[in-house]
Amino acid sequence: MIDSSPIIYCPNTNCPDPSNSWGRQQCEACQTQLIYRYLWAVTLEFEISVGELLGDRYYVVAPQVWLDTKPSKPPFVYEELPGNIMPYLYLYPQRLHTPDIYGFYQYEEENYVTDILLLSNVPLNSEGKLFPSLLEAWPTATSVRQVYWFWQMMQLWKPLSEHRVAFSLLTNNLRVEGWRLRLLELDIQPRKTKLRDFKIFWSNLISTAHPDIQQALTEICHMISDIGESLEAIAPKLNQLLLEQAAQLPLNFQIMGATNTGPVHLHNEDYCYPTEQDLNSNQLVPHLAIICDGVGGHDGGEVASQLVAQSIKKLVQNLLIEVEQQQELTSPDVVKKQLEEIIRVVNNMISTENDKQGRESRQRMGTTLVMALQLPQKVKPTPELNPNNAHELYIVSIGDSRAYWLSRNACQLLTVDDNVASREVRLGHCLYWQALERLDGGALTQALGTKAGEFISPTIQRFLIEEEGLLLLCSDGLSDNNLVENSWAEYTPKVFRGEISLKQGVESLIELANQKNGHDNTSVVLVYYNLSPEKLVLFNIPTVTTLEKGTVIKELSEASKELLYSNDEELSEPDSEPQLKTVQNILSLKPWMFMIGLLFILLVGAIISIWRNWENFNFTPGDLPTNWQTPIEPEPLETPLSPNS
Repeated sequence: MIDSSPIIYCPNTNCPDPSNSWGRQQCEACQTQLIYRYLWAVTLEFEISVGELLGDRYYVVAPQVWLDTKPSKPPFVYEELPGNIMPYLYLYPQRLHTPDIYGFYQYEEENYVTDILLLSNVPLNSEGKLFPSLLEAWPTATSVRQVYWFWQMMQLWKPLSEHRVAFSLLTNNLRVEGWRLRLLELDIQPRKTKLRDFKIFWSNLISTAHPDIQQALTEICHMISDIGESLEAIAPKLNQLLLEQAAQLPLNFQIMGATNTGPVHLHNEDYCYPTEQDLNSNQLVPHLAIICDGVGGHDGGEVASQLVAQSIKKLVQNLLIEVEQQQELTSPDVVKKQLEEIIRVVNNMISTENDKQGRESRQRMGTTLVMALQLPQKVKPTPELNPNNAHELYIVSIGDSRAYWLSRNACQLLTVDDNVASREVRLGHCLYWQALERLDGGALTQALGTKAGEFISPTIQRFLIEEEGLLLLCSDGLSDNNLVENSWAEYTPKVFRGEISLKQGVESLIELANQKNGHDNTSVVLVYYNLSPEKLVLFNIPTVTTLEKGTVIKELSEASKELLYSNDEELSEPDSEPQLKTVQNILSLKPWMFMIGLLFILLVGAIISIWRNWENFNFTPGDLPTNWQTPIEPEPLETPLSPNS
């Protein structure tokens, strides 16, 4: 049937009137946030008309793009999952780039029934429109982004090849959302895709690559052969090119974190670094951010989270010193191994303490961890390139504390929870939403300190900062119930626009967690990355255009000054105070007073000028004073007016 205006149903199962008109953002009856979940329909052998409503549920908004109008209702899934969808499940750890299976739809037409696979987590924007393909976006992309896409493809090639879906990277299924590569669907091939196909694909792009990288990419592509190790062989050269291109971008960033016990907790088992008190502490700020969420009760979890964080800080500080002393760039693989070793050392420290105290099973103290390390490597200078920050960002996660990348237009979850639900998906047993229905679906499968280090597998990812963005680290006090995904657009754009400070952003997110979730401790760290040569101004400083009548700019607090200016530069008080007072005086004048004053000055000046000219016109040579030879120049102002006065 054709329906040009579908009904959107409220996800609140207790809503008294769940039906809502298309376009509403909140339910009219209960004010619950409405969900517009767009899906990608796979394996369509026929065309379904746009505007058709299938099964009284799925509205076709574009070819192969469906909207689920009843998002709270579970989709149809077979009891035994078909074998051809297993790659989607096995690749769940790669879900930053690969789609998820949502369910199936059984389409019937003239006694013919076919299964249509429905995918979520696909490269569709909030309006259900496809992001551009790599081929479409490539010619206009910056040089650093082009190399970054190449790097991501190289990283994805091995895991996708293991499940015979690497060919997906060479088709129109490969889409780009800013810096991130995303696959629309997986193209399963009967044979393993050869590396020569990968080489041909990239060779065809080089002619339209940025001129600065064409020669280097050509040399790298020549190194690719059908031998699997050839990708490992090109990695150092490609990484060097990537960091050299990124080093040409300025990088400024500021950080703020806070932790809160929550409305119903007496003890805080979370640990957050850095808080406002840590901002001037040592060289780790602003490069390191840590959030730990303790498990095992307040007598164990609180201790574990603090011990882990304090130990990591000391070990990371040693790592930064080692990296600074290196003459050559440290490869991502080496950095990952060093970070993994740090995690194992810290884990074994807590695990040994558990053994000494005779703690077993749920009584063992432990903690989750999400950590961000911006590694300040320096690119080796060349005649054409000055050394600069390498723009590398490493994310380490274990447990269910999360990391998000927030841009002006998107919220991207960077980590995967270590819980029973994600484990069941990776093993191919069921879909994620099915696993969450289990009583133990959200239970952790690993946490630091609960078992020996040889059984711990932290996830360590390397990203490149080549766009403005906010990195959000948080414990599950904020991330539960998809609170970040549902609320980010209300808060983060205000930080980008300078309407709220970074500190206010952290406080707002904690307050939101207490109001909406309210069952746990909450910790939040926000890091603002900016690629502008100007310093970040993350505190609200009103401007002439935004101030109301009578508003005066107040003196910044010491804490504000500390966050506003970098740690290694002193604030110049003598220069800033006079300028601030001048702005205050000007802004405090009412417009009509200013105009009258200006007219009065002009009038007096005109009268004096006429009077002097009149006297000159009545002079004769004999009337001139004996000591008069040249006109007297007016004395200069003691303090010249600045352009802003």
